[in-house]
Amino acid sequence: MRIDAVTIFPDYFDALNISLLGKAQEKNLIQFQAHDLRKWTFDKHKTVDDSPYGGGAGMLMKPEPWGLAFDELLDPEGETIVIFTNPAGEVFKQATAYELAKAEHIVFACGRYEGIDQRVIDYASTEAKVRLISIGDYILNGGEVAAIAMIESIARLIPGVIGNAESLAEESHNESGLLEYPSYTKPASWRGFDVPEVLTSGNHAAIAAWRHAQQVERTKAVRPDLLSD
Repeated sequence: MRIDAVTIFPDYFDALNISLLGKAQEKNLIQFQAHDLRKWTFDKHKTVDDSPYGGGAGMLMKPEPWGLAFDELLDPEGETIVIFTNPAGEVFKQATAYELAKAEHIVFACGRYEGIDQRVIDYASTEAKVRLISIGDYILNGGEVAAIAMIESIARLIPGVIGNAESLAEESHNESGLLEYPSYTKPASWRGFDVPEVLTSGNHAAIAAWRHAQQVERTKAVRPDLLSD
């Protein structure tokens, strides 16, 4: 998979060069590059924003640099998915990650200030598949943090990125819709807290039943909205 991010702060994405995603890039499972939007400006101040028509607080990102960025980065065959990190977009979920993990090329458009001129989104829609995606009902200073969260969630689903693929099936928000059960390791007793006895019993059927019951209990308590009627 090829992933590009367009931003005025490319250094934000240095975090993707470490840990599992760094190794995935070394193995060529993922090709990632962050691009500075100011590369596509031509005035001496490398201006990427201007005041909005109709008035209002703040500044908007200008369309011209974005258009040039897309001209260079988008697949001419139309196989690119452009994701605008946007609090007005659809909410990113694990199902979204699974869907996007099948893509060949994703470009993340990271807005700043009061956002991006709407014509940028309209133009991108004529050249690629466009999605506006939010990571939650809150506001960030820019789209970089949201893009990093989505990239990590998507990329870890690509075969070979996670060493033990079976671990993906047991995580929260997987196909079961339940939250993950609590986990324990050695020692069996620590500061007055003991590992549940069933986990040391060796009875795999009992362990599986306990874990499922814990998933249901935790989901009821924390995220009852995830349970079907």
